[in-house]
Amino acid sequence: MASSTSQPEARTHPSDDGAARRLLDSSAQLSYDPLTEVDWETPLDTNFHGASPEWSTLYGTAYWNEMSEEQRKALTRQEAASVASTGIWFEMILQQMVLRDIYAKDPSDDTVQWALTEIADECRHSIMFARGARKLGAPAYRPHRVALELGRFFKTVAFGEAAYAAILVAEEVLDVMQRDWMRDERVVPFVRTINNIHVVEESRHMKFARDETRRHLARAGRLRRRIHAVLISVAAYVIVTSMVNRKVYANAGLDEKRALREAKENEHHKSMMRASCSGLMEFLASVGLLTRPALFFYKRAHLV
Repeated sequence: MASSTSQPEARTHPSDDGAARRLLDSSAQLSYDPLTEVDWETPLDTNFHGASPEWSTLYGTAYWNEMSEEQRKALTRQEAASVASTGIWFEMILQQMVLRDIYAKDPSDDTVQWALTEIADECRHSIMFARGARKLGAPAYRPHRVALELGRFFKTVAFGEAAYAAILVAEEVLDVMQRDWMRDERVVPFVRTINNIHVVEESRHMKFARDETRRHLARAGRLRRRIHAVLISVAAYVIVTSMVNRKVYANAGLDEKRALREAKENEHHKSMMRASCSGLMEFLASVGLLTRPALFFYKRAHLV
């Protein structure tokens, strides 16, 4: 997902060892059409949560303990919709970076064809998330203005390992979260289906992103590696702190100021986030991208 600042290559390396071809074969064998796989017609059953309650930003707080079960379910539905909206925002960034990366490359190359397949997946996911959020009864949550502009900057300047590793940050957190949701019978069935589709298809995207991160780092100097380590960590901070929009609390009928205050101090949610990123942090450390300056932002985002 390199930007136009990266240099075109005649061939891309992953196809040399068959990795891209295996991803293409996997996609051909196991992919979904959300328009037909997800039950869009059945009205929303408000007896269900929108996400596993343990993943709520208020779970374990005094406010959570005071809430009725109906309020808890309303909150998790709004939070799930907000996470979906953030996913759409980042998938739009991802698609633009992928297109710039393959712009001048051989379209017959397996890696380019896999990149196009990934873009097609992300387009379907964005539509699926948008329809899911609407069915949950949520508005179109968007990141705050600063985050939107930082995203615009990132997709313009990020290339190579900075782009691919940032993709992992977003997808790894969602992956752990959504694996819990898709197995949880307390979660409304259509959301479980959405999560299952996303987990299956994103597993291929994450494999490709890890391979591309390693490949780009193989030719990266020490200074570039250190600069990109910080850039990735800043992107991680912006993505993770944008997942749950502050308006979810008011839209669930809660006191927004109190909810924000208790969510900010919620140690349970912080521990859930750290646990979800343990594998990601191990990977970043193994490729030299978990530097001391980068750790500052990961700690601020409660990812370590």
